[in-house]
Amino acid sequence: MIYYITGGERSGKSSYAQKLAEKLSPNPYYLATSRIWDEDFKKRVDRHVSDRDERWTTLEEEKHLSSVIPEKSVVVIDCVTLWLTNFYTDTKYDVAKSLSLVKEELSKLKEINATLIIISNEIGMGVHANTEISRKFTELQGWVNQEIATLSDKATFMVSGLPMTLK
Repeated sequence: MIYYITGGERSGKSSYAQKLAEKLSPNPYYLATSRIWDEDFKKRVDRHVSDRDERWTTLEEEKHLSSVIPEKSVVVIDCVTLWLTNFYTDTKYDVAKSLSLVKEELSKLKEINATLIIISNEIGMGVHANTEISRKFTELQGWVNQEIATLSDKATFMVSGLPMTLK
C-alpha cells in the first residue's frame, strides 16, 4: 500500500503522515532522506526528530530507499524533495539522469511488501524560480510527483493543515 501526501511548505504534511502511520502500526518507521546542508537545516531536522516518540524507529538513506525498508513495515518517507535533491546534485543537475534514477528506485519501492507513506512538496505552486537550475528542479519535482501519484493507492493534498483527498 502506498499513500502519497503532498502540499506546500508548512502545510501539515509531516504531522498528517505521522498520525496516519501511528494508526496503521504500533511501531512505525521514519525514513529520513535529507543530507544536513547547514546548521539551520540541522535545527529543522532536530525538530522533526523531537516530534516522534519512542514508538518510532528512524532510518536514514539518501538515495536507495528500497534497500533499508523492512518487509511488512509501515514507513513514512520524508521527503521526496530532499531525496530528489540528492540525485539532482550528484548528477551535476542532469534532469534526465536524475529522473531515470528516481524512476528506477520508485519501481523497487512498489515491489516492497510494506505500507509506505510518501511525503512530497508541490514546489511549482510557489514563487517562480529565478535560476535555470532551480527551474529545472521544479520541473523535475513535478514529473516525479506525477510518477508517485500514479503508483500510489491513495493520495492526499494538504492545505493549511487540512487534508484533501485526491485519490
